[in-house]
Amino acid sequence: MPDRKSPLAPLRHLTYRRIWIASLASNFGGLIQAVGAAWMMTSLSSSENMIALVQASTSLPIMMFSLISGALADSFDRRRIMISAQLLMLTASVLLTVFAWSGWLTPWLLLFFTFMIGCGTALNNPSWQASVGEMVPREDLPAAVTLNSVGFNITRSVGPAIGGIIVAAAGAAAAFFVNALSYFTLIYALFRWQPPKYASTLPREQLLAAISAGMRYVAMSPNIGKVLVRGFLFGLSASAILALMPIVARDLVEGGPLTYGVMLGAFGVGAIGGALVSARLREVMSSEWIVRVAFLGFAFSSGVTAVSTSSIITSLVLAIAGACWVLALSLFNTIVQLSTPRWVVGRALSLYQTLTFGGIAVGSWLWGELAEDYGISYSLLCSCVLMLLGVVVGLKLAMPAFASLNLDPLNRFVEPPLRLDVKPRSGPIAILIDYEIHDEDLGEFLPLMAERRRIRLRDGARNWNLMRDLENPDIWTESYHVPTWVEYVRHNHRRTQADAEAWDRLLELHRGKTRPRVHRMIERQTIPPTDDIFHKPHTDQH
Repeated sequence: MPDRKSPLAPLRHLTYRRIWIASLASNFGGLIQAVGAAWMMTSLSSSENMIALVQASTSLPIMMFSLISGALADSFDRRRIMISAQLLMLTASVLLTVFAWSGWLTPWLLLFFTFMIGCGTALNNPSWQASVGEMVPREDLPAAVTLNSVGFNITRSVGPAIGGIIVAAAGAAAAFFVNALSYFTLIYALFRWQPPKYASTLPREQLLAAISAGMRYVAMSPNIGKVLVRGFLFGLSASAILALMPIVARDLVEGGPLTYGVMLGAFGVGAIGGALVSARLREVMSSEWIVRVAFLGFAFSSGVTAVSTSSIITSLVLAIAGACWVLALSLFNTIVQLSTPRWVVGRALSLYQTLTFGGIAVGSWLWGELAEDYGISYSLLCSCVLMLLGVVVGLKLAMPAFASLNLDPLNRFVEPPLRLDVKPRSGPIAILIDYEIHDEDLGEFLPLMAERRRIRLRDGARNWNLMRDLENPDIWTESYHVPTWVEYVRHNHRRTQADAEAWDRLLELHRGKTRPRVHRMIERQTIPPTDDIFHKPHTDQH
């Protein structure tokens, strides 16, 4: 059995420890604010749907803007992005406090301010999660991801209860004020952080191109695709408990804001327990079985919550739900990070968050509508059935094993000397690579080229083809296109150490006297007289 790493190992790293502790304070304030917002909506509106929309308003921006935020996280200084996000949330929280204290809040104004706070979260999360890999070594990354969940749920275990006390004693405005104060510690910690600088000779990708590259990478990465589907289903079904908890506290168990806070606290305590046992579970269970347990446990909690009228029983099953919540989401996050190289990790995480929080946002609205039309118990039982469906989907889209792929850059590519004056924006560029393959090796060669195709398309190639010479059947030609010369260079820089195995085996199968011949060509349908790149004399390099 491999040496078991301490779940607290990431805290040995100063930067991670400082920001993690500051995040505790920020999360603490955020949860107090969430209690205040949810309970204030119960006093502003009697509509179950409006109450459920409080959670949807914070989840919806994550679904809407995470893709853009992920592209920004991979293209710009992540520290500055995180500081900007915190300042946005601070401003929204201060305004929310002022409006609540002045008695100016309406249901839609409350949703607007919580939506703005959600926008700040959407901007912050991809940069924060992508930065974890810069704060801790790769071997500590799973523990760091889990520890982030532990930190959040430590505050979840006591924050809502304290939030309930604050709301009951001083009103929702006081809760909003506490949240506004909580941002300052994290802003200070971010100003103290000096992230590593990565020098690049390549120009920064344009925003739309960066988003497209991220979506293409995820589309050509089967492991990440499975996570996205299961994450969406989990968020869609699990959102029922969190969105309807204020109504459960008010109607099913007939409690007040303190009861609601205690129930949220029980959820948080369970989440801490789930985080603490997650490392042990990864040693004895496959990732798929951990996800199945999470779906089944949450389904059980939803079913019991739907029929229980006891706050004690409800709180106990909510603790189970909290454990399952952390087990599933931390595992999804870890798989995405371990399956993604650093150049695109922000975009991959943002796509994961878009689907997961999109499921939460859609689910919050859906379960609120069902609760309003058919009752809260019916809504929770429907979410229970959907959770069971998530287990069945796993039979087809099973979670991959915990991988330890080396996704560091391969760094084998050397930009060739060109005899034409090609600019970075020149293109389109056509690439042809000639292999000499004997018939007895075709059974191995063709599957390798299928994997080669996936890697090429994943890293930005287009119109990939494999051709066989009719006059010399031992010659096979791989061809693909890229839009510009700089995209060709960027494409080759994206290759990782994990990709080298397929390429090295292709070289072994190649029977030519020299390495496979690479033809790099610029496409032109016509050659206009004004285009001097085709008419200028070239320098003889021989």
